[in-house]
Amino acid sequence: MMVALSDFLILGALLFSLSVLGIFINRKNIIILLMCIELMLLAVNLNFVAFSHFSGDVAGQIFVFFILTVAAAEAAIGLAILVVLFRNLNTINVSELDKLKG
Repeated sequence: MMVALSDFLILGALLFSLSVLGIFINRKNIIILLMCIELMLLAVNLNFVAFSHFSGDVAGQIFVFFILTVAAAEAAIGLAILVVLFRNLNTINVSELDKLKG
């Protein structure tokens, strides 16, 4: 049984929709917001790999490596900022971070 391109695209759309829903539902916890953004990037990567595989071109798969590199750097910087915020303010709730406004 072959898996069709539409199956991968539906899965990618479901993952992307789940991450957008997670961002809109939970606006309080920064860790969950970062996880939803990472899930969004992984859904896009799934679509890139699926299109690359079914078209026979390797360019999409190479592009995914660059996206994963940027996503890893983004996660590391986001978690570092989160640690600094928690040390200074003792909270990770987005609603309590209004002290950062200039």
